[in-house]
Amino acid sequence: MEIDIKSAHGLIPAIIQDSETKNVLMLGYMNEESLQKTIETQKVTFFSRSKQRLWTKGEESGNFLNLVSIKNDCDGDTLLIQAKPVGPTCHTGADTCWQEPNSANYGFISQLENTIKTRRENADSEQSYVASLFAKGINKIAQKVGEEAVEVVIEAKDSNDDLFLSESADLLFHYLILLQAKGYQLNDVVEVLKTRQK
Repeated sequence: MEIDIKSAHGLIPAIIQDSETKNVLMLGYMNEESLQKTIETQKVTFFSRSKQRLWTKGEESGNFLNLVSIKNDCDGDTLLIQAKPVGPTCHTGADTCWQEPNSANYGFISQLENTIKTRRENADSEQSYVASLFAKGINKIAQKVGEEAVEVVIEAKDSNDDLFLSESADLLFHYLILLQAKGYQLNDVVEVLKTRQK
Protein backbone atom coordinates (compact mmCIF):
# COMPACT_ATOMS: atom_id res chain seq x y z
CA MET A 1 0.00 0.00 0.00
CA GLU A 2 1.52 3.30 -1.08
CA ILE A 3 0.56 6.15 1.22
CA ASP A 4 1.92 9.64 0.58
CA ILE A 5 2.34 10.72 4.20
CA LYS A 6 5.31 12.99 3.50
CA SER A 7 3.38 15.27 1.15
CA ALA A 8 0.62 15.58 3.76
CA HIS A 9 3.00 17.09 6.36
CA GLY A 10 3.43 13.72 8.03
CA LEU A 11 -0.28 13.18 8.74
CA ILE A 12 -3.09 11.80 6.61
CA PRO A 13 -6.82 11.64 7.33
CA ALA A 14 -8.22 8.22 8.16
CA ILE A 15 -11.96 7.70 7.72
CA ILE A 16 -13.23 4.94 10.00
CA GLN A 17 -16.17 2.91 8.72
CA ASP A 18 -18.02 0.07 10.44
CA SER A 19 -17.24 -3.02 8.38
CA GLU A 20 -20.77 -4.39 8.77
CA THR A 21 -23.16 -1.44 8.82
CA LYS A 22 -20.94 0.67 6.50
CA ASN A 23 -21.68 3.73 8.65
CA VAL A 24 -18.87 6.26 9.04
CA LEU A 25 -17.85 6.27 12.71
CA MET A 26 -15.18 8.94 12.95
CA LEU A 27 -12.27 10.73 11.31
CA GLY A 28 -8.76 10.66 12.73
CA TYR A 29 -5.22 11.33 11.55
CA MET A 30 -2.37 8.89 11.10
CA ASN A 31 1.34 9.10 10.60
CA GLU A 32 3.61 6.27 9.45
CA GLU A 33 4.14 5.03 13.00
CA SER A 34 0.43 4.90 13.88
CA LEU A 35 -0.35 3.15 10.60
CA GLN A 36 2.28 0.49 11.35
CA LYS A 37 1.00 0.05 14.90
CA THR A 38 -2.56 -0.34 13.58
CA ILE A 39 -1.40 -3.10 11.24
CA GLU A 40 0.69 -4.84 13.92
CA THR A 41 -1.85 -4.72 16.77
CA GLN A 42 -5.03 -4.93 14.62
CA LYS A 43 -6.40 -2.06 16.74
CA VAL A 44 -6.88 1.32 15.05
CA THR A 45 -4.25 3.76 16.28
CA PHE A 46 -4.02 7.45 15.42
CA PHE A 47 -1.57 10.25 15.94
CA SER A 48 -3.27 12.61 18.39
CA ARG A 49 -2.63 16.20 17.33
CA SER A 50 -3.70 17.52 20.75
CA LYS A 51 -1.60 15.06 22.80
CA GLN A 52 1.22 14.92 20.23
CA ARG A 53 1.56 11.16 20.59
CA LEU A 54 0.21 7.85 19.30
CA TRP A 55 -3.29 7.14 20.54
CA THR A 56 -5.04 3.78 20.22
CA LYS A 57 -8.80 4.30 20.11
CA GLY A 58 -10.18 2.65 23.24
CA GLU A 59 -6.95 2.66 25.23
CA GLU A 60 -8.78 4.28 28.15
CA SER A 61 -12.44 3.42 27.50
CA GLY A 62 -12.02 -0.11 26.18
CA ASN A 63 -14.05 0.91 23.11
CA PHE A 64 -11.49 -0.34 20.60
CA LEU A 65 -11.80 -0.32 16.83
CA ASN A 66 -10.70 -3.77 15.68
CA LEU A 67 -9.10 -3.56 12.26
CA VAL A 68 -10.76 -5.33 9.32
CA SER A 69 -9.17 -3.64 6.29
CA ILE A 70 -7.26 -0.59 5.12
CA LYS A 71 -7.63 1.04 1.70
CA ASN A 72 -6.07 4.17 0.31
CA ASP A 73 -7.77 6.57 -2.08
CA CYS A 74 -6.84 7.29 -5.69
CA ASP A 75 -4.31 9.98 -4.69
CA GLY A 76 -2.75 7.88 -1.93
CA ASP A 77 -3.31 10.58 0.67
CA THR A 78 -6.43 9.42 2.55
CA LEU A 79 -7.22 6.11 4.24
CA LEU A 80 -10.50 4.27 4.48
CA ILE A 81 -10.30 1.92 7.44
CA GLN A 82 -13.01 -0.64 8.02
CA ALA A 83 -13.25 -1.79 11.61
CA LYS A 84 -15.46 -3.60 14.09
CA PRO A 85 -16.21 -1.22 16.95
CA VAL A 86 -16.28 -2.47 20.52
CA GLY A 87 -18.85 -0.17 22.09
CA PRO A 88 -19.54 3.45 21.11
CA THR A 89 -16.91 5.25 19.04
CA CYS A 90 -17.42 8.87 20.09
CA HIS A 91 -16.00 10.19 23.36
CA THR A 92 -19.52 11.51 24.13
CA GLY A 93 -20.81 7.95 24.31
CA ALA A 94 -22.57 8.11 20.93
CA ASP A 95 -22.13 5.37 18.35
CA THR A 96 -20.56 7.80 15.88
CA CYS A 97 -18.91 11.21 16.06
CA TRP A 98 -21.95 12.56 14.20
CA GLN A 99 -24.22 11.53 17.08
CA GLU A 100 -26.03 8.94 14.93
CA PRO A 101 -26.89 5.37 15.84
CA ASN A 102 -24.64 2.80 14.21
CA SER A 103 -27.45 0.58 13.02
CA ALA A 104 -27.83 -1.31 9.77
CA ASN A 105 -29.53 0.70 7.07
CA TYR A 106 -31.06 -0.83 3.97
CA GLY A 107 -31.83 2.45 2.25
CA PHE A 108 -35.38 2.57 0.92
CA ILE A 109 -36.32 -0.67 2.72
CA SER A 110 -35.42 0.91 6.06
CA GLN A 111 -37.49 3.97 5.14
CA LEU A 112 -40.39 1.68 4.29
CA GLU A 113 -40.04 -0.10 7.64
CA ASN A 114 -40.21 3.29 9.37
CA THR A 115 -43.33 4.22 7.38
CA ILE A 116 -44.99 0.93 8.38
CA LYS A 117 -44.09 1.59 12.03
CA THR A 118 -45.49 5.14 11.88
CA ARG A 119 -48.74 3.98 10.28
CA ARG A 120 -49.12 1.27 12.89
CA GLU A 121 -48.49 3.69 15.76
CA ASN A 122 -50.92 6.27 14.39
CA ALA A 123 -53.48 3.47 13.93
CA ASP A 124 -55.94 5.33 11.71
CA SER A 125 -57.40 2.20 10.14
CA GLU A 126 -59.91 4.17 8.08
CA GLN A 127 -57.18 6.18 6.34
CA SER A 128 -54.28 3.73 6.26
CA TYR A 129 -54.19 0.30 4.62
CA VAL A 130 -51.26 -0.66 6.88
CA ALA A 131 -53.09 0.40 10.05
CA SER A 132 -56.18 -1.50 8.90
CA LEU A 133 -54.13 -4.69 8.49
CA PHE A 134 -52.66 -4.34 11.97
CA ALA A 135 -56.18 -3.75 13.33
CA LYS A 136 -57.33 -7.05 11.79
CA GLY A 137 -54.61 -8.97 13.61
CA ILE A 138 -51.80 -11.40 12.94
CA ASN A 139 -53.95 -14.01 11.19
CA LYS A 140 -55.06 -11.57 8.50
CA ILE A 141 -51.51 -10.27 8.01
CA ALA A 142 -50.13 -13.81 7.71
CA GLN A 143 -52.91 -14.69 5.28
CA LYS A 144 -51.97 -11.70 3.09
CA VAL A 145 -48.34 -12.84 2.99
CA GLY A 146 -49.50 -16.30 1.93
CA GLU A 147 -51.72 -14.87 -0.82
CA GLU A 148 -48.93 -12.67 -2.13
CA ALA A 149 -46.46 -15.58 -2.07
CA VAL A 150 -48.83 -17.68 -4.20
CA GLU A 151 -49.22 -14.80 -6.66
CA VAL A 152 -45.44 -14.49 -6.96
CA VAL A 153 -45.17 -18.22 -7.74
CA ILE A 154 -47.91 -17.96 -10.38
CA GLU A 155 -46.26 -14.94 -12.05
CA ALA A 156 -42.82 -16.61 -11.90
CA LYS A 157 -44.16 -19.36 -14.16
CA ASP A 158 -45.52 -16.78 -16.63
CA SER A 159 -43.55 -14.49 -18.93
CA ASN A 160 -44.85 -11.11 -17.79
CA ASP A 161 -41.89 -9.57 -15.97
CA ASP A 162 -43.85 -6.47 -14.92
CA LEU A 163 -46.48 -8.56 -13.13
CA PHE A 164 -43.80 -10.74 -11.53
CA LEU A 165 -41.98 -7.68 -10.14
CA SER A 166 -45.25 -6.08 -9.01
CA GLU A 167 -46.30 -9.21 -7.11
CA SER A 168 -42.78 -9.51 -5.67
CA ALA A 169 -43.07 -5.95 -4.36
CA ASP A 170 -46.45 -6.79 -2.80
CA LEU A 171 -44.95 -9.86 -1.13
CA LEU A 172 -42.00 -7.96 0.30
CA PHE A 173 -44.24 -5.15 1.54
CA HIS A 174 -46.60 -7.52 3.34
CA TYR A 175 -43.68 -9.55 4.70
CA LEU A 176 -42.25 -6.38 6.29
CA ILE A 177 -45.66 -5.81 7.89
CA LEU A 178 -45.70 -9.39 9.19
CA LEU A 179 -42.21 -8.99 10.66
CA GLN A 180 -43.33 -5.91 12.61
CA ALA A 181 -46.50 -7.65 13.75
CA LYS A 182 -44.25 -10.30 15.26
CA GLY A 183 -41.98 -7.65 16.83
CA TYR A 184 -39.10 -7.94 14.35
CA GLN A 185 -37.48 -6.07 11.50
CA LEU A 186 -35.62 -7.14 8.37
CA ASN A 187 -32.27 -6.83 10.15
CA ASP A 188 -33.30 -9.65 12.52
CA VAL A 189 -33.69 -11.93 9.51
CA VAL A 190 -30.37 -10.73 8.09
CA GLU A 191 -28.66 -11.67 11.37
CA VAL A 192 -30.06 -15.22 11.10
CA LEU A 193 -28.81 -15.45 7.51
CA LYS A 194 -25.34 -14.35 8.65
CA THR A 195 -25.17 -17.30 11.05
CA ARG A 196 -25.75 -19.63 8.08
CA GLN A 197 -22.95 -18.17 5.99
CA LYS A 198 -20.23 -20.70 5.25
